[in-house]
Amino acid sequence: MKHKGLASGAAIFMALALHAGAANLRWSSQGDISTQDPHANNESFNNNQVNQVYDLLTTRGKDYKIIPWLATSWENVSPTKWIVHLRRGVKFHDGSPFTADDVVFSYDRARLSDSTFKLYSTQAGFPRKIDDYTVEFTTAVPNPIFDESLNNIYIMSKAWAEKNNSVKPQDFRGKEETYASRNAMGTGPYILVSYQPGVKTVYKKNPDWWGIKEGHFTGNVDTVEYRPIANMATRVAALRSGELDFVLDPPVQDIPSLKEDRALKVWEGDEIRVIFFGFDQHRPELLYSDVKGKNPFKDIRVRKALYEAIDIQAIRTQVMRGLATPTAITHPDPKTGGVDMSLEKRLPYDPAAAKKLLAEAGYPNGFGFTLNCPNDRYINDEKICTAVVAMWAKIGMNVQLQTMPRAQYFQKLGKLDTSAYLLGWGGGSTDAIYILKPVLHSRNTQGAGDGNYGDTKNEKLDQLTDTLEGEMDRAKRKAMIDEALKIVRDEVLTIPLHRQMIPWVSRANVSVVHRPNNFLTPMWVTVK
Repeated sequence: MKHKGLASGAAIFMALALHAGAANLRWSSQGDISTQDPHANNESFNNNQVNQVYDLLTTRGKDYKIIPWLATSWENVSPTKWIVHLRRGVKFHDGSPFTADDVVFSYDRARLSDSTFKLYSTQAGFPRKIDDYTVEFTTAVPNPIFDESLNNIYIMSKAWAEKNNSVKPQDFRGKEETYASRNAMGTGPYILVSYQPGVKTVYKKNPDWWGIKEGHFTGNVDTVEYRPIANMATRVAALRSGELDFVLDPPVQDIPSLKEDRALKVWEGDEIRVIFFGFDQHRPELLYSDVKGKNPFKDIRVRKALYEAIDIQAIRTQVMRGLATPTAITHPDPKTGGVDMSLEKRLPYDPAAAKKLLAEAGYPNGFGFTLNCPNDRYINDEKICTAVVAMWAKIGMNVQLQTMPRAQYFQKLGKLDTSAYLLGWGGGSTDAIYILKPVLHSRNTQGAGDGNYGDTKNEKLDQLTDTLEGEMDRAKRKAMIDEALKIVRDEVLTIPLHRQMIPWVSRANVSVVHRPNNFLTPMWVTVK
């Protein structure tokens, strides 16, 4: 009892100390939050913002390892059944208690999403309440990474959603506006104060957050102000002037000069994300193309030609200024993910061979199509696409580049309204199932392939992915992952470019925890 009292006193002292040194964090990046609905749009930057308000059952610590969060423990009681024990004493921002009802509701709600949250909920299993603090999950097949499955679905208040007519996720692709897309109420470390799309979003510290007494709130940020600033020079100027404390995505060409500025600090590291091109390989006639009556991207020779026409080293050195690692594997982090690195062999840059392939495919003079790219999502995304369009022009291709902000971009891709597109995938787990199932698998009603915007289908790849998803033998599972990724590479189902490195920059008086998912975590930030 005496030890418990001392612990409580220490927690109170820490809380008072944090409050006494409370700070305001003002930060920016190129794009804005697309929705406040935690199950509407599975996009990493948006998830980073949602993560301030909503908690997960498990999360990733500062070392990026999975740790218990709203779930305190879990056990596998049979091959397809898991029992999850929930944290007691947690309250939502409105003061209502967090219980198993909210977990069951959130996973069932996510399964109604048009985004990959549908797949992630299904992979975790179908939830059933046992009591207020215990939930049983039943999976279709054994789940070798169940702890990571609990790291994908944000927990909402069932009562709040019902009260505000938000039982179903927002139809993000259909541009629906709902109460949950504009408002938020979770159990997380910050409370949403205001949301002005395109202008500013403000959060305040949740003084009753359960994680404070557990020691998870290690920073001193009381108020968070996020401002989207599309212009790179304007973002940097605001940081230099002291108008901002932190910029998530400084221009790569400015990194050397930013490092020399004593008023600033640059934070660097690799991101778990692969950047690649995808293509419509399903429609019998390609959209937005001058080719009529057929789809050139169904021909592997065309896809290989476009691949071999890309000077990846020029992109790395001139566009990315060295802050990229070229890859042949469509996987966010193959080294950490345990992938056979002998697969890391790109097709050579060979414009002459590319022209020959196009001629063999029946397009000696090339053809025209539209390439869709975001202009505020990935590092130098528009510049990458501009450079590649110029490279493709050298082999006779007439490519029209269409760029747009991330919100409109993912709405367009979600409708499969594209012929070719740039995509980045990662920001979460390094396990291959998290790209094989949502992005490289064919689309189905269970949520697989929701990120497969080219509607590509390869039956052998599908079969391998479905099998390895439930394989508990690590050696067998790894062999199947390698085989699946080899199919993607050899069939040129995508054109992989690189894995981007992510430099952040802050004022010198700001300390952050730089993590490979590119998430800024305000509760770990200290502003002196």
